[in-house]
Amino acid sequence: MNALFLEQMNIFFIFIICGIIIGIIFDIFRILRKSFKTPDMVTYIEDVLFWLITCILFAYTIFTYNNGEIRLYIFIGALIGILIYILTISKYFIKFCVKMINIIKIMIDKFIIYPLKIIFKILRKLIFKPIFFGYINVKKSIKNIVKKLYKNNVEKGKSKKEFT
Repeated sequence: MNALFLEQMNIFFIFIICGIIIGIIFDIFRILRKSFKTPDMVTYIEDVLFWLITCILFAYTIFTYNNGEIRLYIFIGALIGILIYILTISKYFIKFCVKMINIIKIMIDKFIIYPLKIIFKILRKLIFKPIFFGYINVKKSIKNIVKKLYKNNVEKGKSKKEFT
């Protein structure tokens, strides 16, 4: 076989692998969308981020393995790689990752968030309630003192304008 043909076949297979990697990156963004509810603006940002990552990966692969030469078989190889990945592994990869993320979310909820809620309730009862109670009593005391001062000044014959 011709050495040039073998080199081009090698590059073609490299771009099939690049297409598979692009498919995996696409699925990672799909998994994030299935696992976490995000506003539309975040979705737009994720889309732009996906395309930036894909373009950088594709450009890096072109410059590294094909000396920056753009050929039709490069795009065909990437497209074949994406199709191979989507038609074979994608469904199972998404299901597995979504289940793992849900398990991790449950573990975080049970072992981190729930104990933190209990600790916060205890702290609120031990620290915040006495502080709040003291604040209310100080506020009432100041109000009573002001009322007494006002009453004493009114009884002594001072007008309201002199007091304020």
